Amino acid sequence: MTILLALGSSLLWGVADFLGGKTSRTQLTVLVVLMSQLAGLVTVSIVAVAAGSFTASRGYLPWAIGAGLAGASAVLLFYRGLAIGTMGVVAPIAAVGVVIPVVIGIFGGAVPSAVCIAGIVLAIAGVVVAARPAESGARTDRHVRSVIYAVGAAAGFGLLQYAISGGAAHSTVMTLLVMRCTSVPVLAVVTLVSLRARCRRGEPAGSLSVGVAVLMIVIGIFDVSANLLFGLATVSGALPVVAVLGSLYPAATVLLARIIDHEKMSRRQDAGVVAAIAGVGMIAGGS
Repeated sequence: MTILLALGSSLLWGVADFLGGKTSRTQLTVLVVLMSQLAGLVTVSIVAVAAGSFTASRGYLPWAIGAGLAGASAVLLFYRGLAIGTMGVVAPIAAVGVVIPVVIGIFGGAVPSAVCIAGIVLAIAGVVVAARPAESGARTDRHVRSVIYAVGAAAGFGLLQYAISGGAAHSTVMTLLVMRCTSVPVLAVVTLVSLRARCRRGEPAGSLSVGVAVLMIVIGIFDVSANLLFGLATVSGALPVVAVLGSLYPAATVLLARIIDHEKMSRRQDAGVVAAIAGVGMIAGGS
């Protein structure tokens, strides 16, 4: 059951990332993130009521607020990177954010294992290789910006993981709930500011069809469900196994981009992606 839960969380994350990046190509990125986070808020609120989680101790509050701010920033950067760049490159780079909790642990006195250190080296090497353009001289502005967004998202996701782990020690469900309660108002303000700026520049605000709105809701439900499955997996099984399986989510994003969008990458980039994902798994398993 633990393995199925962890793999389920990885699959849901990967699909949500693919859909989020693809939707952001035609819609305002911050609006996509806002709608998906709002859907996640509704979903986790229902879970919190059903599980009676509101009676948990309040130790999760500072962690959850930090996680909400870090998570909103990371997802904004990530979806924007997926929208303008190659998903098969952006997703693995963002996943390397798992290095951040390890580095924080080192400053706190923790000594990483040899497997973890080797994973960091492999992941960073994979990112460097995958981030290079597929063809010599093809370093376009969009490619460079997508890589920068991915690196920023990696930092945000790393801080998010660290904050969630701190809050989950008190209550996983309430940590996720307060996360969304923090991120949604912030994203709403950013969305309004972005829409007003577009109007001042004379740019169309864009239309939101029912189908696209439903897709945004699905993204949010998939994302928060992945978080919940991952939390349940850590309770029912060994954390190293869960961490490794849960860290495989970029594989689903890359695969969907290949099958649906027919993304093409060079053999060198393919090797870099495999190395980055393998390195992430080693870091998670060795932490």
